[in-house]
Amino acid sequence: MSGTPSHPYRTARARWQAKSLEKAKKAARPRPTPGLLARGFDPPDLYGPDDLDELGFDPARDLGLPGEPPFTRGVQANMYRGRHWTMRQYAGFGTADESNERYRYLLQQGQTGLSVAFDLPTQMGFDSDSKFAKGEVGRVGVAIDSIDDMRRLLRSLPLDKISTSMTINSTAAILLCLYIAVAEENGVDRKVLRGTIQNDVLKEYIARGTYIFPPRPSLRLISDIFAFCGREVPKWNTISISGYHMREAGCDAAQEIAFTLADGIEYVKTAVAAGLNVDEFGAQLSFFFNGHNNLLEEVAKFRAARRMWSSIMHDRFGAQSDRARALRFHCQTAGMTLTAQQPLNNVVRVAVQALAAVLGGCQSLHTNSFDEALGLPTSQAVLIALRTQQIIAHESGVAEFVDPLAGSYALEALTHRLEQEARKYIDHIDTLGGMTSAIEQGYVQREIQASAYQYQLDIESKQRVVVGQNDFVAEAEPVPIMKIDPRIEADQVERLRAFRATRNEVAWAESLRRVDAAARANDNLVPVILESVKTGATVGEISDTLRKVWGEYTEVLTV
Repeated sequence: MSGTPSHPYRTARARWQAKSLEKAKKAARPRPTPGLLARGFDPPDLYGPDDLDELGFDPARDLGLPGEPPFTRGVQANMYRGRHWTMRQYAGFGTADESNERYRYLLQQGQTGLSVAFDLPTQMGFDSDSKFAKGEVGRVGVAIDSIDDMRRLLRSLPLDKISTSMTINSTAAILLCLYIAVAEENGVDRKVLRGTIQNDVLKEYIARGTYIFPPRPSLRLISDIFAFCGREVPKWNTISISGYHMREAGCDAAQEIAFTLADGIEYVKTAVAAGLNVDEFGAQLSFFFNGHNNLLEEVAKFRAARRMWSSIMHDRFGAQSDRARALRFHCQTAGMTLTAQQPLNNVVRVAVQALAAVLGGCQSLHTNSFDEALGLPTSQAVLIALRTQQIIAHESGVAEFVDPLAGSYALEALTHRLEQEARKYIDHIDTLGGMTSAIEQGYVQREIQASAYQYQLDIESKQRVVVGQNDFVAEAEPVPIMKIDPRIEADQVERLRAFRATRNEVAWAESLRRVDAAARANDNLVPVILESVKTGATVGEISDTLRKVWGEYTEVLTV
């Protein structure tokens, strides 16, 4: 469109603003303060083609075509017209046997991939009989101590046909090795295994806290995983670079893009410095984003992140392959938006958030259960969450169009604005020496804390309405809550001790000695960890061996 002031649209818009809009504004509802839709930005009353002109919007450059750089319109040429996104419900609790039962139930109901939640001791590298595990075994995920637990977790599951995502970070290498070992026991070649380990330790220092080792040896372990999987497990996504937990901690959409991609830059720098080929390991990177409430802003967020990552990989690291430049992502709906008040309202929230993820081009999706503000989800709540995805896929019609909102004046303006704001953050992080240095200085943590504080102030002042919580409040009927059997911990400890009694002590001790030696010598740790779990070494024992070499991380105080 011409940028001249005399263009007919501009003339018509000026007339409309002076006549129709001014009259309508007399009866306008109160609007939220600037910054609630996008950082530092209050949207105009109307978007039109002249807004895109002012942004310098170029469809060929900024949109491109689906399946091609800059991937704004999606990473597959035909997106969901080829196949639907992977429906991957996050689940895990109690014992391996209980979680296995839930996985088989979900697969029977049409779920197309697994997503494993581990309990806190497993995430932190403590066995179930550790003093640090007391009261936490099997509470927020499944307890996995040894190869015996992994065997029971994966019993009767078609590992050669499904993909498995494991939300695990500090102990990711150990859990991946346990998965490989059990798959191979069942005759499944590691080269056909498909799935993802989260393996994103940097965000643990920022927002979540399930770290063990200091950042720099943690980054070394991550690059070891990249190298091993590139050779041995080529279909596996070696990392899921996660903005999800930072959004849960309180950052906004622009920060979620920026901090996630800045983490990604740091991982790529580490791998390149270790001598890995960016076009090879880059193809095994994946991302993990939050699906929040503001539908259009979330769609714009996903599109902006894809466009930015494509240019980052090409311009900063010289990536040539489309696969290495394409940002593939899993999305989970926003846990922090779920309310304990009127919990059935959460069904609607989750549906809106899931729709945003699909319209934004996700590759896999988890929809939260409506009762998760109260406890672990019941099977009924999980089924409703899965059915939400299936209704979007099969009844809404949105899967029949590739990037169906492309060209919307509002959406393209939001995409551009979010990219601008995110780039400012990344530029500043660069001046601090990169993401590891920024974390060590507490910069990222402080930014998220400030954003979270403002978010809460907006809720308390009702600038941000939360239906059923700070407005439209009403009594609600109680819903069933899932309870974890308190005997689970004692039973898990008993099984662990019985398993230890069956090990070959000589082979076990020698395997841990090799883990220690590899950590000190900077050899790739993954092969020796794999051999160690096969001897019966536990998650806690391998973690303790590495603790002795690398020490433990101490949190940076930011307030």
